[in-house]
Amino acid sequence: MIAAETGTGLAEGSAPIPLWLLAELTYRCPLQCAYCSNPIAFARYRNELSTQEWLDVLDQGRALGAVQLGLSGGEPLLRKDLETIVGHARGLGFYTNLLTSGVGLDEVRLARLKDAGLDHIQISFQADQSGPSDEVAGKDHFQTKERMARAIKAHHYPMVFNVVLHRHNLDRVDAILQLAWDLGADFVELANTQYHGWAYHNRAALMPTRRQLQEAEAVTERWREKAGSRMRIYFVGSDYYDETAKPCMNGWGTTFLGVAPDGRALPCHGATSLPIELPSVREQRLQAIWQDSRAFNVFRGHDWQPEPCASCELLHSCHGGCRCQALLLAGDAWATDPVCPKSALHDRVLQAVEAADRREGAAPLVMRTVANSRALSGGAAEVRGQRRDP
Repeated sequence: MIAAETGTGLAEGSAPIPLWLLAELTYRCPLQCAYCSNPIAFARYRNELSTQEWLDVLDQGRALGAVQLGLSGGEPLLRKDLETIVGHARGLGFYTNLLTSGVGLDEVRLARLKDAGLDHIQISFQADQSGPSDEVAGKDHFQTKERMARAIKAHHYPMVFNVVLHRHNLDRVDAILQLAWDLGADFVELANTQYHGWAYHNRAALMPTRRQLQEAEAVTERWREKAGSRMRIYFVGSDYYDETAKPCMNGWGTTFLGVAPDGRALPCHGATSLPIELPSVREQRLQAIWQDSRAFNVFRGHDWQPEPCASCELLHSCHGGCRCQALLLAGDAWATDPVCPKSALHDRVLQAVEAADRREGAAPLVMRTVANSRALSGGAAEVRGQRRDP
């Protein structure tokens, strides 16, 4: 991705630029993945931005300097205006990337998206065959995904083959990579589950053993040697096991700007869970949101950070880690991310890893359904920590 490859988007002495704009077009989705990154309370998101509102967002994002546009969800193919949005983005000069399950795609729509100017497609798989795929996705769409992956390549799109890894599929990495190879993937992203949102709720069922992770990494390395430049493979580790705090969005308010289906602006994917008020593109211009809003400035820079972060030699590389994770594990979005070994609460992470090592089998999965969303969120706001935005 351009945003990842160009660092923080900061030139010496300049203001930050949101190089990466993510349009979360809808949270509706035909799948029910138990690790979904969408908010637990996704069922409340009914008042989606109109076509014209999305086009205005793209105009404003491009004027701010954004160069890469991600079109995601939920399932963005459920938006009938997707081709219109893609065409407008192309006219503005965005590099456009569709992040999709492939469900709802067909040859006709692939051609229409191509004509509109779509540059790139990332298609998600849950496993290498239907049984284990259905277990975590809740629906039997595996054959559709296979067929659409082949169609994506037939239409000459660059293709990212994405799989979220967890206890249920880590032992299948060799077969997963074979499937990606057979389907002609250009890039493979093996992304270990990050325990936020639905994944945090299903943490006991999804967390693997250390042995699973080590063996999967070894298999991946062998595939890298075999695949060479024909298929680039990325293995994104879980920070619970790496014991290193990952930099949130390359630094809060430096590179990433997301917009939720209802128009709320997101400094990170999980920002709806944080105890900060998120501004809306229906009420403010993106420039004002990016530059002046409390939401985009509250964790921007390093002045807000507590010890041991403030004096740590890694401060400018990890930026204090993940705010959503700090809230989930410490109950305080301003705390040091507990995955960091310097955190006073690091034992909470170690205990979770040790419990996963001892666990036989896996706990039942709670699927991402409207009924479960309403039950878990109580029809109210996301679960929040005790500390409030000062």
